[in-house]
Amino acid sequence: MAATKTLSQFKSRLAGGGARSNLFEVTIPAFPGAAEEFWGEGENESNTKFSFLCKAANLPASTVAEIPVAFRGRQLKVAGERTFDPWTVTIINDEDFGLRTSFEGWMNKLSKLNDNTGVTNPSSYMTNAYVKQLGRGFEKFSETNQGGESSVLRTYKFYDIWPTQVSEIALSYDNDGAIEDFTVTFAVQFFSIGENEESGSSDDSASLSVIQ
Repeated sequence: MAATKTLSQFKSRLAGGGARSNLFEVTIPAFPGAAEEFWGEGENESNTKFSFLCKAANLPASTVAEIPVAFRGRQLKVAGERTFDPWTVTIINDEDFGLRTSFEGWMNKLSKLNDNTGVTNPSSYMTNAYVKQLGRGFEKFSETNQGGESSVLRTYKFYDIWPTQVSEIALSYDNDGAIEDFTVTFAVQFFSIGENEESGSSDDSASLSVIQ
């Protein structure tokens, strides 16, 4: 037999009323060697604008493969290697094409359009990125929020990412009232998971406390 569960019991387990998929912030503090040409060296406008115009992202996935070991007609499955899925973001395209120019310039640094040359030092084209899951309250499980600041429920830090694809932008007379957007897909070396890690931290070795 199974115990009957009530709405009141369910409410008590739904901490904070449930995380909302439309409350998030994505930051890429540096666009290696690409954004400076458009925004001007030393400016952080590219990242500020990216945080506003990045309309979709995802909390990352990873996979631990299984290794089957044969034994007397059966298979013992043991843990294999972990792999990290590509990470994709969707960006609203403004009329200045600033962010698309930055990502195209970043990719051109990896492999130029007119020949097969590009930078070879990984540190010159890789950077880190952050995805913050935001809460509706001022802090976790808070009952009120007077506005102006939201809690950070969890932060994912992506290490040494670089773009593998900048998608097409479809053009059509039929797209009445539609604003252009495009996706950028990144290769990810690995990620770490925490709660309140600041995206502006300069210490890349800083651990995120939840999971190591």
